[in-house]
Amino acid sequence: MYEAVYAHPDGESTASRVASAARRYDYDGIVVRGVDATPDYDRLRDELDVDIVEGIEIVAPDPEHASGAVGNYRPQRELVLVRGGTNGLNRFAVEQPRVDVLTQPMADDGNFNHVLAKAARDNGVRVEFDLAPVLRSDGGTRVRALSKLRKLRELVEYYDTPYVVSARPSSHLQLRAPRELAGLGDVIGFDREQVLDGLREWGRLAERNRELMSESFIAPGVERGRYEEDT
Repeated sequence: MYEAVYAHPDGESTASRVASAARRYDYDGIVVRGVDATPDYDRLRDELDVDIVEGIEIVAPDPEHASGAVGNYRPQRELVLVRGGTNGLNRFAVEQPRVDVLTQPMADDGNFNHVLAKAARDNGVRVEFDLAPVLRSDGGTRVRALSKLRKLRELVEYYDTPYVVSARPSSHLQLRAPRELAGLGDVIGFDREQVLDGLREWGRLAERNRELMSESFIAPGVERGRYEEDT
């Protein structure tokens, strides 16, 4: 299972510290939501007994800016995430097969409906269940966050939309063990295994994309044949 985290300078803790804590919580790896963070991934993978996935979370004011960023980062990063939170960005992300994950779709004024759920399914874009507002807020804010997550779960289940789960930690102190997040799933209607599967999905995505980026592929989606020779 994997957790998608913010590392310094996007978060309060270094990638090394978060990765070490994640290992203690029995995670197999972390995805670094690199906005400005650029840790030495190769060194950390060698030094730590945990996988570290090189991601990018694109934070853009509108779909036009997001599109340019996706084009720039897709060949470079193992996971490409687009932060939603507005109807325009949510729609853009789920309609782009180049995007791996739509994050925070229900934040701010963002809405998610059946049209977006079907588009995400058809284009293979994972939708994030962001548990951070439930874990780190209270009162009316927490109630509204729970209501949005329940609505999202109903859509994802009905339309068989792929998804990931995250507590969106910005420091090693905000990490939660998989069993804790699985318990929280009860309040939004997920069973334990569904939450754990959403944590595993980060790792499955990373493995798929690493294979696509490997030398065994001569072009995106075109695998080098058995008798194919280098030119």
